[in-house]
Amino acid sequence: MVVEHVEYREVIHPPVVESMTGQMRTENLSVFYDKTRQALFDVTLEMPARSITALIGPSGCGKSTFIRALNRMNEVIPGTVTTGRVYLDDIQIYDKRVDVVLLRRLVGMVFQRPNPFPRSIWENIAYGPRLAGIRKRSELDRIVEESLRKAALWDEVKDRLHESALGLSGGQQQRLCIARALAVNPRVLLLDEPAAALDPIATGRIEELLLQLKEELTIVIVTHNLQQAGRIADRTAFFLLGRLIEVGPTARIFENPGDERTEAYVTGRFG
Repeated sequence: MVVEHVEYREVIHPPVVESMTGQMRTENLSVFYDKTRQALFDVTLEMPARSITALIGPSGCGKSTFIRALNRMNEVIPGTVTTGRVYLDDIQIYDKRVDVVLLRRLVGMVFQRPNPFPRSIWENIAYGPRLAGIRKRSELDRIVEESLRKAALWDEVKDRLHESALGLSGGQQQRLCIARALAVNPRVLLLDEPAAALDPIATGRIEELLLQLKEELTIVIVTHNLQQAGRIADRTAFFLLGRLIEVGPTARIFENPGDERTEAYVTGRFG
């Protein structure tokens, strides 16, 4: 019997990356912790390219678990089991051939509390591109400036690039973390309550920034702030007890929800 030789090839490679739109979707996504405690139940959800999808729901309803599943961050938790499918464009990201490091560059993440590295502002932004193999100083300088401009931070820090990032305000640190994610040219940006620890002025700047970034990126944001979801999200998904209850255009979810549980949550009767 003759066995045909099939050349091994990574699922995500440069031509594919170049053509990616950043659309994401899940099909029957379930996540178990310690193989016994189920955090998500068969979630099927589309997150359109170049738009903002907000995930809302009470604490412990599975929002953060869901968003971490979109770039396989749950895998760092021992004993976690994920079933179902998650697609970035047409690529099933849990395919064993997917390079997880590359995936997390394409699907970047910003957490609730700013977590800049204890290094200079410049080094924070240049870190990812350096890991990707970029060594030329002029190219790194270009990426640093471009990323900080996209994060609406350049004018505030351009004369402080070699000072510690820890000297920035909380809102500036969060925008720095967004700039750090942008420096590796992602297609999707995931944000887990990025403004929860910020004052209203800093929150407003983050929201303005996200509205600008959606022209280029797919954005998925977890928020407990219903007003924030109403201000910036194109679509809103309501989670409860690990299940996706309802999803649709944000105005409809808030003004005319189709499920009484959604209505009870958005009108403040629980949560």
